[in-house]
Amino acid sequence: MARLRKVLVTGATGTVGRQVVAALADAGAEVRALARDPEAARLPAGVQVMGGDLSEPDTLHASLAGVGVVFLVWPFATAEGVTAVLDVVAEHARRVVYLSSAAVREHEQQVEQLIEGSGLEWTFLRPHVFAANTLRWAGQIRVEGVVRAPYGAAAMSPLHERDIAAVAVHALTGHGHAGAIYELTGPESLTQAEQVHIIGEVIGRPVRWAEVSPETARQQMLARGWPPAAVDGILGAQAEMVTEARLATSTVEEVTGAPARTFRTWVTDHAGAFGDTMKAARIHEYGDAGVIRHEEVPRPVPEPDEVLIRVAAASYNPSDAALRSGFLQAVLPVDLPYTLGFDVSGTITQVGSDVGAFTVGDRVVGRLDYGGAAAEYVATPADALVKAPATISLADAAAIPVAALTAWQAIHEHAHLTVGQRVLINGAGGGVGLFAVQLAKHTGATVVATASGRSAAAVRTYGADQIIDYTRTPIADALDGRVDAVINLAAISPEAAAELVLLVRPGGVIVSIATPVETPADAQVTAVHFVARNDLKQLTEIVELIDTGALIVDVSESHPLADLALVHRKSEAGQTHGKITIIP
Repeated sequence: MARLRKVLVTGATGTVGRQVVAALADAGAEVRALARDPEAARLPAGVQVMGGDLSEPDTLHASLAGVGVVFLVWPFATAEGVTAVLDVVAEHARRVVYLSSAAVREHEQQVEQLIEGSGLEWTFLRPHVFAANTLRWAGQIRVEGVVRAPYGAAAMSPLHERDIAAVAVHALTGHGHAGAIYELTGPESLTQAEQVHIIGEVIGRPVRWAEVSPETARQQMLARGWPPAAVDGILGAQAEMVTEARLATSTVEEVTGAPARTFRTWVTDHAGAFGDTMKAARIHEYGDAGVIRHEEVPRPVPEPDEVLIRVAAASYNPSDAALRSGFLQAVLPVDLPYTLGFDVSGTITQVGSDVGAFTVGDRVVGRLDYGGAAAEYVATPADALVKAPATISLADAAAIPVAALTAWQAIHEHAHLTVGQRVLINGAGGGVGLFAVQLAKHTGATVVATASGRSAAAVRTYGADQIIDYTRTPIADALDGRVDAVINLAAISPEAAAELVLLVRPGGVIVSIATPVETPADAQVTAVHFVARNDLKQLTEIVELIDTGALIVDVSESHPLADLALVHRKSEAGQTHGKITIIP
């Protein structure tokens, strides 16, 4: 591989872009990825993810600094704006590899022409039919084992996205590709009906093709919101492929030295999308974090009053570890094996016959009182969910339900904070604390918060008026006078809990979600210990506060589902803070 400066990949979270990033990283290239939402990108470790938007060229300069070559995905249906983007690219880079298509539609022709006139070295990739297009059949295959579509005899050579990425990496990092136009296909011509048969063989159950008329297919596609021009273009191309099969090219092998991957290989790589299984984090017995298994399990089927959610994220709560350890058996008995996870955010993919509040495609968030969120999919009663916030990423929304509801009920139902009161929040650096500080400030109270040095900056961001580093200074020494309320969010000793009581004025209240607090009879302080409940009205109000900017959702760490046991170990060792999301 030639030694180049950094490679910038646009469209880095898309089907092809994600594979290009991974292949470049595997090849040892210096990779920088462009994403509109860097925190939600979930790209390989070591990849520098930069914020930016092709529709706003001025946002690209930072991501292009030091870059020598760019992988360009143009996601728009017109070439408007390309010139401005190319001008910015040309200030930094010397080469561009553009992902065009074999159709070379009008706007793609225009983009190619503008690149040719930009003064940049260029290479054009023109992939033919993506194997990933067959994912549109996945729902039918899972539910019926049948694909109902027109033109089963249409023959094409499906292309694995990893082969597009392999060619892209050679063009981005090697010599001899300037001015090249690569027509890319898979290695074999297959009819659509043959593709369906291969899917069935790979997933181990029969799948058949059922021919429908082009007119019926057109109406169905229009009903799903497809633009008429796109529908007619797709159906027209398929009709042509019945009489004129799209032959395979050898370009992938010529460029990379390795033959293109077969469609069977692609299906094997994506079998989970067509099958009725999923990955989940489960326990088969109570014990330490080692009892958590990341395993293949049946995908749930929703009951009439349930919806099926494709999980964007779950989140970790201390109650997850307590349940896993067996400490909650008396109050929350569960059947083993049991899928962990009380918080969920995701997209509804299936709706039960009795559900009227939601439709397929809705983005939702909720607290699942019986768990199940630590999985790729979860079926749950629709009345456990509300619409997810529109102003934050869907994955970050998983940080909300348990922690925010706990904070809400502590502040409003038990402490009854009002304007002008003074509250001490003990343990403000944790997941509940981030919401408790903000909600307390929202009432107009003055907030004193305890937090360690590593959490202090975040707690200050949430609006705390005073921060006490309890690792350095006794709380009583740092506190100027008594407070109207103490909200204890930390697992502390009974002795430490008794000391907190002394900080509350007569007539005040101490609310704890952790260690129960005993108050002396003469203290004139009310003590409350509670376990938060699910409340959709409160959760809806919390979402509204987030969307208006009155409440911040701060995710301190995100981990893949396969690493859930590691998260449990770190938490129990006191090595975590804030809210942690778990990504399937």
